[in-house]
Amino acid sequence: MGIPTLIKSVTASDDSEITFVDGTSSVVFDSTYDEYMFVFTALNPSSDQVKLQFQCNAVDASGYNETMVATYFYADHCEDDSDASLQYEASYDSLGTGDIILSVHTGNDADQTVSGILNIFSPASTTYTTNFYATTQSANNVNCSINAYIGGYFNITAAIDEIKFYMSSGNFDGVIQMYGIA
Repeated sequence: MGIPTLIKSVTASDDSEITFVDGTSSVVFDSTYDEYMFVFTALNPSSDQVKLQFQCNAVDASGYNETMVATYFYADHCEDDSDASLQYEASYDSLGTGDIILSVHTGNDADQTVSGILNIFSPASTTYTTNFYATTQSANNVNCSINAYIGGYFNITAAIDEIKFYMSSGNFDGVIQMYGIA
């Protein structure tokens, strides 16, 4: 892995979504870098028990609905020690053109946020699919720590140049940074 170069940092303040679009607002999301890394820090939703999600657009596409395949598993441990487990949950997997889940059941109290890293590889490729993986850490509405692992690929051979982050319901606060890795 090369050295990350900060491309853009966005602070959400009661926003419904954060987007990074190649060629706008100093964003570079093309063949300049082999890998792009998105770091999200202390995203706190306005609604309780929501999912952090993302989706992408191919060049000249709209609607944030690219075809993809993704899987999700997690480890959790509750503050009151009522639950501790490692689980695969098929209902959190993504297939088709819908939302890709990065965290589940995030609460909206001050001590209930989601942070993590999403890596996307070769988004400018028009020969191969675009792979991604993420790790997130969140606290849910019943004070359980959830460490999730997400992996997948966009099942298209078109260049991707836009990404959108959003909660399944309501707005959120926090910081999302975009890095390029050569």
